[in-house]
Amino acid sequence: MELDYAKAPYRLGGTDIDFSKETVVMGILNVTPDSFSDGGRYSQTDAALLRATEMLKDGAKIIDIGGESTRPGHTPVSLEEELERTIPVIEVLSRELDCAISIDTYKASVAEEAMKAGAHIINDVWGAKREPRIAEVANQYGAPIILMHNREQAIYEGNFGDELLADIEESIRIARNAGIAEHNIWLDPGIGFAKDIHENIEAMQSLDRLSALGYPVLLGTSKKSLIGKVLDLPIDERMEGTGATVCYGIEHGCHIVRVHDVKEIARMVRMMDVLTRKQKLTI
Repeated sequence: MELDYAKAPYRLGGTDIDFSKETVVMGILNVTPDSFSDGGRYSQTDAALLRATEMLKDGAKIIDIGGESTRPGHTPVSLEEELERTIPVIEVLSRELDCAISIDTYKASVAEEAMKAGAHIINDVWGAKREPRIAEVANQYGAPIILMHNREQAIYEGNFGDELLADIEESIRIARNAGIAEHNIWLDPGIGFAKDIHENIEAMQSLDRLSALGYPVLLGTSKKSLIGKVLDLPIDERMEGTGATVCYGIEHGCHIVRVHDVKEIARMVRMMDVLTRKQKLTI
């Protein structure tokens, strides 16, 4: 039985979000020195505020703040360091801007402090499995939580699509058991995490099955190795490939796209929303 939670409207940080009327653009704001795309560029509060303001002007509705890189081979950071990187930025953005703010973390304590500082969404790359208490934090604050597919080891013994959905359904159970409202459960297929090139493509091709679960679905493909390997291009030349994956994702039921190149991708999103009848022409 298909659910319908993806049609729930939200009011987050002074921003109205209704996935039934538009595909939402989430702008990436990494306040880390080692992020694979923009490491160190926005680690200072003033620079982060300027970049967030620019992304909102260009069409983002959600700003996703991350204090620990999750790229392959990244160096984990301590709880204290992650808090030092993210909380001041969240405080400034929540005070200065009308936008939804998500905290990109798997640590329950970081998520809790981020909520106190003004964040509205928790974006967990471990799907509430690394620290299940993070789901309790989301429930306590009535916050949407993005449950991303991930695994400690990229070993799939059966049908990949079936195993991906089974893993995500386990995350959904953790969220439900913590009391999170169904409309506050958002899903992410985890492109680039615990998957090789072929599995990443199959994950993309499984988006219809994921969206059929009835929850909002986030797609995060921006500049990732999937695109680099298919097109044989470096990170700074992957915008067009990102756009192709975004358009494909919208066609196959995604509701949020997490990107670096907000201006260009937001234009593609707007065009796709009109073509797929999600938005009506206003001219």
